This record gives sequence, structure tokens and C-alpha cells, in this order.
Amino acid sequence: MKHLLTLAQRRVLSAIELCRTAALGGHLDVCRQCGFQQPAYNSCRDRHCPKCQALAQERWIAARSERVLPVGHFHVVFTLPSELRPLTKACPRLMFGALFRAASKTLIELGQNRLHGLLAITIVLHTWTRDLRLHPHVHTLVPAGTLDDAGRWRSTSSKYLFPVAALAEVFRGKMLDFLRHMQAHGQLQRFDAFQDPLAFERLMTRLAHLR
Repeated sequence: MKHLLTLAQRRVLSAIELCRTAALGGHLDVCRQCGFQQPAYNSCRDRHCPKCQALAQERWIAARSERVLPVGHFHVVFTLPSELRPLTKACPRLMFGALFRAASKTLIELGQNRLHGLLAITIVLHTWTRDLRLHPHVHTLVPAGTLDDAGRWRSTSSKYLFPVAALAEVFRGKMLDFLRHMQAHGQLQRFDAFQDPLAFERLMTRLAHLR
């Protein structure tokens, strides 16, 4: 299957291809202790490059690991339906922001209503599959417990956090609310399908009945 790449994607792939090759020039690494010298090619420093970001990735993982509580955790994934992928491609900043807010508010609300406490949440955005197909979703890491109003730790069940149906229903409702808010404030007008109020309502109805 072939996919057309955006200008940004082509730039990323070009940077990765040229990374640490003669095309980007080079420099001389010198050991200050023994004087050993070794020529090296320059890096592209693109934030998507696996070679350039390996160290930054390890540092990020180490920093997150220091914040992980010594308790059980749940891995919860929130995914945008395929019907919203064209809109996400046209308005990525708005849609990714809405995805983050909907996911976090869903977990926080259910934590307060069902567990009577405040959840801690780590959220990571994934936008593409390995074969570069658009697939916006967030991975959340949630400790198996909450803080109550007095700041006391309260453990949850180690088997599951919330029923899947409840998560889906709340998340769906919040995404639809965010979409309606953005539509009402004209933030989605650059997306052709949202310039037609009837088409927008048909899409909202279809999304509301997804299971």
C-alpha cells in the first residue's frame, strides 16, 4: 500500500537519511586526556531521528521512572475513531489537544466519581503506525490508587481500573463536547466538511453511536 507523505514527513525522512553522513559535514572528536582524535559526521538533530534522540529518550525514560510510584499500574489507551482522522490531519494541534484533554478528564472524572480520589496520570501521544498510517491515540499509565481529600493513599483493585464501557462512554462524550466547542468558535473552518452545519451534525450523530 502506498501513502502520500506530507512536506513535514518528507523533511523528517530526508533528515534521517542524511544523518551522520558526509552530506551534513563533519567534525573532529578529540579526547582531552590522551589526545586521541577521531573524525565524525554531524547529526541531523531532528526530534524524530532514532539516532539523534536515543540519549534524550533514555533520559526521558529515566526521569519518568523516578516518578513511578511503588504500586501496581494500569495501561489505558484512548484512540480517535477513523472518522476523525482527516480532521486530525487538517488540524493536528487542535485535535491532539482535545484528545489529551478528553483522556485526562475522563480518567480524573471517573477517579473522583468511582474511586473518590485523585488519580495520577502519565500520557504519551502516538500519531502514526510503523508503516506511517495515521492512527492518533494516547497511552496512559495510571497508578492503582488515588489520593483522597485528606491526602491519604487509597489502593484500588489490582484487576482492573474502570469498566471499559464506562471509559468509552465518558471519553466519547468529552470528545464530542470538545468538537462542538471548537465548531461553535470557528476553529474547524479550515476543514471543508465542517463548513456545512448539516454535515457536522451527521458526523456527530455517527460518532455518538460508535461502539
